[in-house]
Amino acid sequence: MRSFKHDYSFDPSYGYTLDELLGVGAPEAPEGYDAFWKTRFEGAVQLDPSPVLTETGKVKNGWREFDLEYRSTDGAKIKGWCLLPESGEVRRVFVLMHGYGGIETPVTNFPFKDAALFFPCARGISRSKFPPVSANPLWHVLHDIQDRRKYVHGGCVEDVWLGVSAALRLYPECDGHVGLLGISFGGGIGAMALAFDPRVQRAHFNVPSFGNHPLRYRLKTTGSGAAVQAAWKRKPALIESTLAYYDAAIAATRIKVPVHFACARFDPMVAPPGQFAVHNAVSGPKELFVFTAGHFDYPELRQQEANLLSELERFFRRL
Repeated sequence: MRSFKHDYSFDPSYGYTLDELLGVGAPEAPEGYDAFWKTRFEGAVQLDPSPVLTETGKVKNGWREFDLEYRSTDGAKIKGWCLLPESGEVRRVFVLMHGYGGIETPVTNFPFKDAALFFPCARGISRSKFPPVSANPLWHVLHDIQDRRKYVHGGCVEDVWLGVSAALRLYPECDGHVGLLGISFGGGIGAMALAFDPRVQRAHFNVPSFGNHPLRYRLKTTGSGAAVQAAWKRKPALIESTLAYYDAAIAATRIKVPVHFACARFDPMVAPPGQFAVHNAVSGPKELFVFTAGHFDYPELRQQEANLLSELERFFRRL
């Protein structure tokens, strides 16, 4: 494992070898876990998202940019972007979920030129303002955490489901050709969404968060993870009462469709053992790309990102 110069007061590799990371498991699901999520999914997909696309006039890298808006649960108005190919037919759709830092502009370097790319902002983040939910990750991650039925991450999962609904409402001919991608926050939320959404055929999760809460909250970290660690220390029962229902590794044990993962061996914001726990928990077809580091800049990063895009082009070719 390569060592990095850094100013953190802890080792963001946590001393794990790659073999040890590949051996990290998932916690047991809490009582009523499947019923909790199946009920939420059934309720969410009954809603009409009423999606609206408004062309911005911007074109970049062969993509036409549109403003996206649709309705989600709890009256949330989800906003974001949709990219459509400048020419050719739309044969598949992708829903792409951002990290906890939010998203300011849609990413245009994905190699899916025959697809519609939907970039929704989860409730409370970036374009999807949702008072009183804070856009600050340190507060967003704690919103209603004391109540598993109201916890904001449940609404964010529903935002993904309604994003799929919106995409299929606009492109019904793409039913059976739906992909889901998520990075960091979006990777963990995406895994929870995928576990109970049969409309998605393939997925990719990049440095996914929220994996194996009992372990990750004992590993020193930064960002939103540190905020939840502090809350957990004040109230250890949060793990059992709420967070056990929002564990991406537990969700991953329910995933059956092919998933491509990118996990990092060094990461100060999303502890690598938690990332790998999500990957390891998937029992169905899966692939793994290993980053040297996540949430951290280093010389090889750009080349590794290019290599990852090549893998994703191949992986999603069968979508």
